[in-house]
Amino acid sequence: MSRNPKFRSTERGNRATPEVSIPDKVYFRIGEVSQLAQTKPYVLRYWETEFPTLRPTKTRTGHRLYRRKDVETIFEIKRLLYEEGFTIDGARKQLATTSKSNSTPEQRPLFHTRLDGAGLKLIQRELRNILTMLSRKTTVRNDE
Repeated sequence: MSRNPKFRSTERGNRATPEVSIPDKVYFRIGEVSQLAQTKPYVLRYWETEFPTLRPTKTRTGHRLYRRKDVETIFEIKRLLYEEGFTIDGARKQLATTSKSNSTPEQRPLFHTRLDGAGLKLIQRELRNILTMLSRKTTVRNDE
């Protein structure tokens, strides 16, 4: 019996597995992730110590912010532990092997052209011109 109407149970074996649609957000707090995964926050904090792939960022005040990738990793960890019956060590190894096989190819460069020495010198000259113009504007404003 789920408290949140977003959960829909399907039967797999003897256990009901919630199918969750992850909201379209950039960051999630630990309470939100806890509700989505139907686990306690202390379990998520423990998993952070056991699974190196699960590393949420922390704010200056120490609050955890999970990205979508982290939330998906949590669902995978939960599936491995509770449905597949893996131990923590086994789940860690399974995640390591699946992440290597499912890894995305390296990000392509933003610019397709390579800059040679002449191109870099041109950029350097333009930046110096901009710096000169900016320094002239500050001198004029200081004189006024």
